[in-house]
Amino acid sequence: PSCFGYPLSIFFIVINEFCERFSYYGMRAVLVLYFKYFLQWDDNLSTAIYHTFVALCYLTPILGALIADSWLGKFMTIVSLSIVYTIGQAVMAVSSINDLTDQNRDGSPDNIPVHIALSMIGLILIALGTGGIKPCVSAFGGDQFEENQDKQRSRFFSIFYLSINAGSLLSTIITPILRAQECGIHSKQRCYPLAFGVPAALMAVSLIVFIIGSGMYKKVKPQGNVMVQVSKCIGFAIKNRFRHRSKEFPKREHWLDWASEKYDKRLIAQTKMVLKVLFLYIPLPMFWALFDQQGSRWTLQATTMDGNFGAIQIQPDQMQTVNPILIIIMVPVVDAVIYPLIKKCKINFTPLRKITVGMFLASLAFVAAALVQVQIDKTLPVFPAAGESQIKIINLGSDNVTIKFASQTEEVNVMPQSWTDYMTFETSQMQSLSITSGNKSETTIINLEEGKRQTLEVKNNVNNISITTKLLFDNITSKPEEGNNLIRFINNLPDPVNVTMGGTSFGVLQYLDASNYELFSGGRKDNITVTRNSIKCSITSKALGFGSAYTIVINECSGNVMNVTYSEDIPPNTVHMAWQIPQYFILTCAEVVFSVTGLEFSYSQAPSNMKAVLQAGWLLTVAVGNIIVLIVAGASKLSEQWAEYVLFAALLLAVCIIFAVMAYFYTYVDPSEVEAQLDEEEKNEVKKDPDISEKQVEADSRM
Repeated sequence: PSCFGYPLSIFFIVINEFCERFSYYGMRAVLVLYFKYFLQWDDNLSTAIYHTFVALCYLTPILGALIADSWLGKFMTIVSLSIVYTIGQAVMAVSSINDLTDQNRDGSPDNIPVHIALSMIGLILIALGTGGIKPCVSAFGGDQFEENQDKQRSRFFSIFYLSINAGSLLSTIITPILRAQECGIHSKQRCYPLAFGVPAALMAVSLIVFIIGSGMYKKVKPQGNVMVQVSKCIGFAIKNRFRHRSKEFPKREHWLDWASEKYDKRLIAQTKMVLKVLFLYIPLPMFWALFDQQGSRWTLQATTMDGNFGAIQIQPDQMQTVNPILIIIMVPVVDAVIYPLIKKCKINFTPLRKITVGMFLASLAFVAAALVQVQIDKTLPVFPAAGESQIKIINLGSDNVTIKFASQTEEVNVMPQSWTDYMTFETSQMQSLSITSGNKSETTIINLEEGKRQTLEVKNNVNNISITTKLLFDNITSKPEEGNNLIRFINNLPDPVNVTMGGTSFGVLQYLDASNYELFSGGRKDNITVTRNSIKCSITSKALGFGSAYTIVINECSGNVMNVTYSEDIPPNTVHMAWQIPQYFILTCAEVVFSVTGLEFSYSQAPSNMKAVLQAGWLLTVAVGNIIVLIVAGASKLSEQWAEYVLFAALLLAVCIIFAVMAYFYTYVDPSEVEAQLDEEEKNEVKKDPDISEKQVEADSRM
């Protein structure tokens, strides 16, 4: 059966691919944040495990191709590995349910190792599944066409690539929204089970759709794997060359010619072409090392930025959608506009030059990321080092206050109802300070905690008998994660007050008491309610941004009048997420000229029956690229994130130059010409020696 001149079966294949990519990219989008916030790993471990997983996903295709070509056939391989894959996604969803081990119901899992073990099993199954079916699905789609349907077949591959990007685009938008929901049985937490559960459900749908089409598929029998033959041929050539290493044997033109005792000329000629292309692949992994950090380092960078786009609030893991959106726009634009323009300018933009430009652009994107990182670092708060303490003075009275520190000569002036920034001192030298306000002056002994931040409340009482001081310990050691805000209250009223904000109760605060900091999700305005002597007054808080910490001072609550002041302890994220768009744009341009060209070039330079070997080689470059991230990030020990970005950019630039030199010396071949030449030679040999065709048959049967 066919439809619009296409075999009906390929519609099932395209839908299957869409669901499978949705499932994979959806899970991958939230993965690094799941590691960081749910399993509570630090940035480096999260990045390392993320890239190990991605590398595995690109190593397993070689296994999948071998199983399909030598044993099960493509159809059965896709079905059986999809089942493994679906189980993996389901295990992943179960691993993220915090109520699984949360006995004390405080909202965080009590037995983290159980969750880690489950999610690692899930990820290994997913890597086996997604990798194993990757080389089979597109080839299986290609198998559905007749010999004379070349045009439809190439159109199918375009639609196929589009379904990949559509799946990844939708899932990268949807899964972070699911993750940001609150869910749970005993306590409401970020909804990772939903974010992993929806991809798992889609994987099951993908499998069912694929099986429904079963009756319509053309199923080609497994014909043995060409990779095995190529490896055997290379192995034999090396062994044979080593056996004949002494001087008395004549040299051969190419080391692969040493395989000619056992293998026919055609296979040797084809293997030479493949090796020529694979040699060019050696520098390529460095590109993927940068490209795949969109899901790890760049997503972690977005968590320290401001995601407020007016009407909508962007989650950090949603920034990755910029890539598929741009791909869908850029691929046609580059093909229809940019390449023709370059041609008009009489520049010969060969495939290898395109790949070189792609590498250069990717390294530029990382320079852009480093510049953004430098801006972010300027807004990050500085916490006291070992041997240091920080103190902030907050004046709650109605008179000016002047503070003189024991070890310093200069004085600090604080207006009424205002405060200083955090000041850093050596803990050992900071024992006392003298306070002057109005006509009174007194010296206070203070004990600062080393490595901590403290706030000193100062209030000059109205009846002018004394100055009241109180030292508060601020238990914040880092900027709030995930764009959340920390809020605490100080009661500047003579009576006890009961404070709630949003749905969170801060309890009863006595005169000059401070509450603990409580966590609120970013970008909201909440209602503050204060009860004083059974009189209620309320006010809506100002917008507190993302990633900030505030101390809110309650100055008045009588009748319906309420007055509070906001003292900023940690400034909110001020660098906007939109500043990540330039680096995504440059990297997407790089991907368009690099990735699309790379596969096209490979196929044009090798015989048609060797495509599987090249596909495997190409996927291998992605896997190695992810392993490079592990090695570089592990070995560099750079404490500054911007410096790591610059390091990656520099490494890729160096590799880009090496590749340009290699490309300069590369001569393009036309495989069909080589094949025609071989056919010609064979014909001539048959004419000379009629027995040769029989020998050839014999040799083929031995292989």
